[in-house]
Amino acid sequence: MSLKNDIDMVKEKLNSEEKFFEKAVMTEKFVKKYKKFLIGALVAIVVVVAANIVYDINKESEIKEVNKALAILSEDAENSEALSTIKSISTDLYDAWIYSKAVVKKDMLSMKKLTNSSSTMIADLASYELAQDAKDAKLLDAYALRKDAVYKDLALVQSAIVYMSNSEIEKAHERLAQISSESSLRNVANALMHYGVK
Repeated sequence: MSLKNDIDMVKEKLNSEEKFFEKAVMTEKFVKKYKKFLIGALVAIVVVVAANIVYDINKESEIKEVNKALAILSEDAENSEALSTIKSISTDLYDAWIYSKAVVKKDMLSMKKLTNSSSTMIADLASYELAQDAKDAKLLDAYALRKDAVYKDLALVQSAIVYMSNSEIEKAHERLAQISSESSLRNVANALMHYGVK
């Protein structure tokens, strides 16, 4: 009985070794067949990882450079070298800086230029500032009709006030009625409709 067990054990061992060698041969054939593809995939992965690391290092360097330039501008707002550094790294940040200075100085020429900013927020805010400064109801209405206007309700209130001052009460009512019920300016609109526009 033990001889039969030993023979079965040896057969089993030979079968498992045979399967192992068979898998090794299949793997070797697979590697030979797809060698170029596998090497290409490995090189691509290495290149992507390296590029990602270089990109992250570059971004970190740009952030440090911009922060340094902003620190200089906080000391000297007219430093042209710091401004050009910011402009070369981030035009949106540059536009935000110019916008903040234009608001303080009421510089409508700069505001007009900023209406073409690549930053939709800066372009929107500059458009509002121009319409509000002009006290032109048509400009305020055009601004309020924009899809994502930040100060839509405020522009509608200001437009209504301009119409009121020109005795165009019906147009003022129309503008005030456009202000949403969830708006924080709804109470102002109601007060204007009740007390100011009759």
